[in-house]
Amino acid sequence: MTAAVPDAPEPLASPDPLEAATQATRSLHGLSTELTARVPQLLEAMRSVGTGLELHSTLDRICETAAELADARYAAIGVVDEEGDGLSDFVTYGVGDEVVRRIGHRPDGHAGLLGALIREPQTIRLADLSRDPRAAGFPPGHPPMKTFLGVPIRVQGEIFGNLYLAEKNGGAEFNDYDVHMVRVLATEAGIAIGNARLYEAARQRERWIDGSVAVTTALLSGGDADDALSVVAEQARRLADAAAGIVLLPAEEGGLEIVAVAAPRTSTSLGVVIPPESAVVELLMEGEAVFIADASTDPRMVHKLSAQYGPAMLLPLQSGGRVLGALATPRERGERQFTEAERTLATQFASQAALALMMAEAQRDRERLAVYEDRDRIARDLHDLVIQRLFATGMMLESAQRRSIVPAVQEGVGKAVDELDVTIQEIRTAIFALQQGPAEAPSGLRTRVLREINMAAVPLGFKPAHRFVGVIDATVGDLTGKNLIAALREALSNAFRHAGATRIEVVVDATVTLPDGTQGVRLSVADDGVGLPEGGRRSGLRNLARRAESLGGASWCAPGIGEDGGGTTVVWEAPL
Repeated sequence: MTAAVPDAPEPLASPDPLEAATQATRSLHGLSTELTARVPQLLEAMRSVGTGLELHSTLDRICETAAELADARYAAIGVVDEEGDGLSDFVTYGVGDEVVRRIGHRPDGHAGLLGALIREPQTIRLADLSRDPRAAGFPPGHPPMKTFLGVPIRVQGEIFGNLYLAEKNGGAEFNDYDVHMVRVLATEAGIAIGNARLYEAARQRERWIDGSVAVTTALLSGGDADDALSVVAEQARRLADAAAGIVLLPAEEGGLEIVAVAAPRTSTSLGVVIPPESAVVELLMEGEAVFIADASTDPRMVHKLSAQYGPAMLLPLQSGGRVLGALATPRERGERQFTEAERTLATQFASQAALALMMAEAQRDRERLAVYEDRDRIARDLHDLVIQRLFATGMMLESAQRRSIVPAVQEGVGKAVDELDVTIQEIRTAIFALQQGPAEAPSGLRTRVLREINMAAVPLGFKPAHRFVGVIDATVGDLTGKNLIAALREALSNAFRHAGATRIEVVVDATVTLPDGTQGVRLSVADDGVGLPEGGRRSGLRNLARRAESLGGASWCAPGIGEDGGGTTVVWEAPL
């Protein structure tokens, strides 16, 4: 037997839940004693459904309550997606976790009886759903079901989804009393879902606002820029309930480079460049957000990294008409699509992050300008005062050497003059480094390493010793070289700010073999300072490790070159 039961007239949306529930129960007046006897059970079910405000737990509670009310073995709620042609969520009762895993995927509502209920939302009661022409059968592993009752759930007059009941206990069919009871429950469920939606939306907005505050604070705190971008990625991943949060900035060669990744698993995508010919990159650089239903199959996703993801939001980091980069929040394959509310909140978050990035960039520009001005002053002082005095001292020593008749004195003074000449040359090298702008950085890795060492010599008060092993420029790749320079800069900065060192040795070895057997390059920066303090900050060291791991390498600390192993040695290595 197949029967379609017309829906009872829906009450108008009312701000008073009690009035709506009263309207829903009017259809019970004048019915049989059996139905009247079940009213207390219905009222208890309505009270249970209205308890709590968390949306998903509310749906779970509705399923369980409906199954108990209609004496059904199975119950489910299919949540209609925003397009109205499929299901965005499917909540079940009576189906165990093992059965769910065996089935493998939840129904999408595009076909079969569930799809028919979406297209024509009306109450349907079936004695044998397998005989209904709209049925499409069950997937492998699905439990057998025969009797069926489907009732639409409306929230403020609009279809939210459908409540499904199957397999009435005892083998009986669902009767008229069940239909009336479940209809009333569906009305109360609509009220409860509406309240839960409002509460969930308020909580969601609060979380995104808190996330924006955390990002702004991190970017403007004046800390490490990489750490701040990692905060952006982590907050975006958490707030969007995504598999990863990814920050991309414009690459020197064009396109977008992945500069920060937040994911449960260690990512090897740091430093990957999405080419400029990508349609997605073109849209993002024009300031347009891109929402993708399935990154693994979308033809616009040209990089192989997208194969592991499903729904994705790619948002421009845009402020004042300027695109600073992009933010991506992909979900795992098969996960639910992003809702319109999530898209709006994520877009606002990206705009706030972009504004904070611009403010942080302006702050760093001011600090950089102050540093350049200070470097110019130091360079002038070194040139006009220090070198001139050293030169004058050298001339005085040479004069004294000529007047002395003692060979040992002449030899000692000659050595002192030679040392002064070397010192003057080193100071001139430091002056050149101080006057060199960032755009003038030479391309060779060896030269870039020397430049970093010379730059560090000014604040340190001495020049770190250095040694190269192997053919550095020809064997180390661009990506590894760029990260090695960043690691060297971080290690030298830590030595200057925290170590109190009087001696530093830098070694770049391009002949090492990594633990996995691949050829690599190893950077060692050893000092004779105070060592690593207990409980001190480790953000710089974590940043070094993250850079190395993203390339397939590693980073760690070892004893230094001071007496009895005093100080610290920072080791950083990665494949060539």
